[in-house]
Amino acid sequence: MMDVKDICVFGDSITKGVVLHPITCHYEIIKTNIGQFLGLNKTRIQNYSMFGCTVSKALSLVQKRSNELRNYQHVFLELGGNDCNFVWGEIAEDPGKEHLPKTPLVKFKELYRQVVSEIRSNGSNPIILTLPPLEPNRFFTWVSKGINGDNILNWLGDVDMIYRWQEMYNIEVMKLAATMDVPMIDIRSAFLTKNHYQDLICADGIHPTNEGYNLIYQTISEQYPNQTAVTV
Repeated sequence: MMDVKDICVFGDSITKGVVLHPITCHYEIIKTNIGQFLGLNKTRIQNYSMFGCTVSKALSLVQKRSNELRNYQHVFLELGGNDCNFVWGEIAEDPGKEHLPKTPLVKFKELYRQVVSEIRSNGSNPIILTLPPLEPNRFFTWVSKGINGDNILNWLGDVDMIYRWQEMYNIEVMKLAATMDVPMIDIRSAFLTKNHYQDLICADGIHPTNEGYNLIYQTISEQYPNQTAVTV
C-alpha cells in the first residue's frame, strides 16, 4: 500500500462522481469509497469538484483554498469538459451567428497554467487527469432536447464535430502537462482502448456509468503510484 499524505481534487462533475440514473434520468452522486478503491485507506481525500466547473471557477477555488494546499501531497485536476461546451439553445435559435465555447481555447490554456502555478507556489504538487471521451450521438440528442436540433447540426457540420472539439481541449491538457512537467494520469486512453467504450458512458453522452467510474478509479490506482515516485 502506498504511503501517501492527503489528496485534494479540483474538477467538474466527473471528479465529483456524478452519474445519470438510467431510469429517472436524474443526476446522482455515486456511493464509492475512493480512498479504499485506490488502496489509500489512511489518506484523506478532500474533493472540491463542482458540477459545471470551468477552469476559471477552478482557479478561483484554488486561490480561495491557497492557504491549505501545502497540507496536501498532491492536487488532482480534471478540467476542460465544461470549458469546451457551448450554449446550445443560442446556437439552435441563431446558427448563423458566431458562437464561442464557455472558455475559448487560448483562454483555457492561459487559465489552466495559472491553476498549476498557483498550486505549486502554495506548496503542493498538481497531477493532471485527461478528459474521459464523450459519446457524440448521445450528447447531441441530450443537448438538443426541446430545441432545434437541425439548426445545431447545421452549425456543427456533423455530429462527430462534438467529439473532435472536446478532443482538441484534451490535447491541450496533455500538451500543458508536458510543457509544465506536470505528472498526468491518462483517463481518456483507458476508455478508448475498450472496444465499446460507449457502454461506459451515460445516456447524456458525457458522464461515465458506474462501470465507467470503476475504470477511472482503476486507472488512477494503476498510474498514481508512478506519479508519486516522480513528485514526492
